[in-house]
Amino acid sequence: MRQSSGVRRDLRLRPVRPAGWWFDGLLLAALVALTVALATDHLFGLDRAVADWAAAHRPTAARWVAMALNLLGQGTPLTLLAAGLGVLLGLRLRSVRPVLPPVTAFVLTFFTIGPLKVWTARPAPSASVKEPFLPAEQTLPLFQHDLPVRFAQSYPSGHVANAIVWYGVLALLLAPLLRSVGRAVGPRLVTVVRVVPPAVVFCTTVYLGWHWFTDSVAGLLLGLLLDRLLHRVPWDDLPLPGRLGPWARPTDQLR
Repeated sequence: MRQSSGVRRDLRLRPVRPAGWWFDGLLLAALVALTVALATDHLFGLDRAVADWAAAHRPTAARWVAMALNLLGQGTPLTLLAAGLGVLLGLRLRSVRPVLPPVTAFVLTFFTIGPLKVWTARPAPSASVKEPFLPAEQTLPLFQHDLPVRFAQSYPSGHVANAIVWYGVLALLLAPLLRSVGRAVGPRLVTVVRVVPPAVVFCTTVYLGWHWFTDSVAGLLLGLLLDRLLHRVPWDDLPLPGRLGPWARPTDQLR
């Protein structure tokens, strides 16, 4: 029988704000309701109005700025950055535990965002002005499985969901490092890391016409739900295989 190490008897979920599972249920219910509304051809007028306004107010300079800012939501670089920070923190603390949040985040995003995109099969607003050059009214509905997958992966916005999840993981890993800058400044910097990049990504994806407004709202709801799940995990208290030896030790940093 394998032994485990680094286990604490008071294994409890970490607190999140707002506290309780009711808010998670609200996020999930809102995501389901939004999906049902779009599946029954509702909210298309809102999406079209936002997309048309963005297209009419997108000069070249603003477009390039928005494209640069939108890089904050690229999933692969964020994954590598979080994984690298986890490894560095793990080496510094001589524990594998800082690597657990990035790995778990990758699994969660891989098995939620991508499958939802494929299942809902919605084109992006730009699908009417570039390949596959769909009629404008055909770019709005969900479940267009007759289209190639690469042309129908707009809902929910992966940029927004990834930004919320990965910046949440980065904030979790950076929190112990930022404590050294002061009790007042450190938490504020963590909040900035968690809030500002996802907000920028939300706005730029819609402004650039890469996602419908409701795509980004769905990404926001899904990202917040996944973020709350990740921040509930008591990473320092999880049971790990005994064969990891001292590398399974709690760090007292991920609490």
